[in-house]
Amino acid sequence: MTTTLLDQHAAQHAQPDTPPHTVRLTINGQPHVLKLDPWVTLLDLLRERLDLTGTKKGCDHGQCGACTVLIDGKRINSCLVLAISRDGAEITTVEGLARDEELHPLQEAFLEHDAFQCGYCTPGQLCSAQGMINEGRARCRADVRELMSGNLCRCGAYTNIADAIVEVMQLPEELQAAGTGVGR
Repeated sequence: MTTTLLDQHAAQHAQPDTPPHTVRLTINGQPHVLKLDPWVTLLDLLRERLDLTGTKKGCDHGQCGACTVLIDGKRINSCLVLAISRDGAEITTVEGLARDEELHPLQEAFLEHDAFQCGYCTPGQLCSAQGMINEGRARCRADVRELMSGNLCRCGAYTNIADAIVEVMQLPEELQAAGTGVGR
């Protein structure tokens, strides 16, 4: 029997027979006990195993922010996180921002300010905005723009996204224009 280069490559790179790990996560307020292979990313767990498809797979390299979720209130690119590394964590996806039938204030503001066009980046933008608000570091519009710069929008809705976030943060009027060239 002859082996091809493809067979040799497959044998060299086969996944080891590693038993699944038990992971306990609270996702959008719901407890989950999951058996996971150690190489499963949080993004793939959310989308493929739990059917929470609001979190998007963009670049799969942590460069676009489409996969941003909240882990214990902090914004994280879920494509870069192995799910087993977050055992015991509380995860919030875009599906978990709203409560029952009531939209989250950020979701309402995004609608009001037309802070999306195609909508692909919107779930990551929303989770990142909530994480940024949780951090408490944004003091003016320029801070919002800088702190949200890890979330890309191919449609260019950045001004509307910043408008929505600034409204929810209830920044004083003079700080809403700071960093925009308006009112200087």
